[in-house]
Amino acid sequence: MKFHLMPQQWPSVVQHLEENGFEQASLEEADFLVFNGTPADFPQLGENIKWVQLCLAGIDGFFDAGIITDDRRWANAGGIYGRTVAESAVALLLSQLHCHVLVARKQTWDTKEEVDQRTAWLYDKTVAILGAGGIGRDLIPMLKGFGCRILAVNNSGRPVEGADETRASAEAGSIYSDADYFILAAPLTPETHHMINAETLAQMRPHAVVVNVGRGPLVDTDALVAAVQDGTIAGAALDVTEPEPLPDGHPLWSLDQVVITPHEANTQERIRALIAPAIVANAKAFIEGSEMPTEVFPEKGY
Repeated sequence: MKFHLMPQQWPSVVQHLEENGFEQASLEEADFLVFNGTPADFPQLGENIKWVQLCLAGIDGFFDAGIITDDRRWANAGGIYGRTVAESAVALLLSQLHCHVLVARKQTWDTKEEVDQRTAWLYDKTVAILGAGGIGRDLIPMLKGFGCRILAVNNSGRPVEGADETRASAEAGSIYSDADYFILAAPLTPETHHMINAETLAQMRPHAVVVNVGRGPLVDTDALVAAVQDGTIAGAALDVTEPEPLPDGHPLWSLDQVVITPHEANTQERIRALIAPAIVANAKAFIEGSEMPTEVFPEKGY
């Protein structure tokens, strides 16, 4: 089976595919495409391309651009980067709880009293994971080491291993008043768009913290800024934002209670290392006529 990789050249990924019996070819001669660019870079495809491997977990931009259709099969990187993103989510939450932005910004030991008053802890707290899929499964054992309770929320409501409680998204009930900290790892769908908004923020406890490592539009940014500024919640930690990139001078940058990283919960080096074996697994499943491990279903939007 032949593949074409574009637009970025990833020699390590090419090597891994070739070592597993796949042949690199031109776009016109390939059987499948490995695409590592943006929707704006996506090429016109011939009938020879039977399936496409996208190298991102969040592919809403490809849906919005009308690129993903049902005329061929598609795969993404859903769950592949789970451990990497989970580690980043924990780091973001701890950084917020321990006032790192405040200290770094003021650059003085005189922050000691303020930090002492504002520092919070994971121990004995409830952490809600909204979108407890691949990232959530890796998050749970990391968080458990801090002695916190885990409330997992997923579409099906099927119990998530290691979680103290699992709720279905449609039956989440009073989750926003039941948890202390919230980690967003859900896909972006019409149902999850702005799931964190003025109404849900108002239900949260005053010491609540929102961590977003999923997709920026899961959060209504204006509502979040207002909630942090007026003390409705204690703060946020964001690797993704709406808009993205977050413009210089945006109010979020000025808030000591908000930690921001520039969509780096997963680095390019980790992406290349983790996507290569996933492509092989998807290609083998395609050849066998099976569902690919990270197959995308256009009718579901993810």
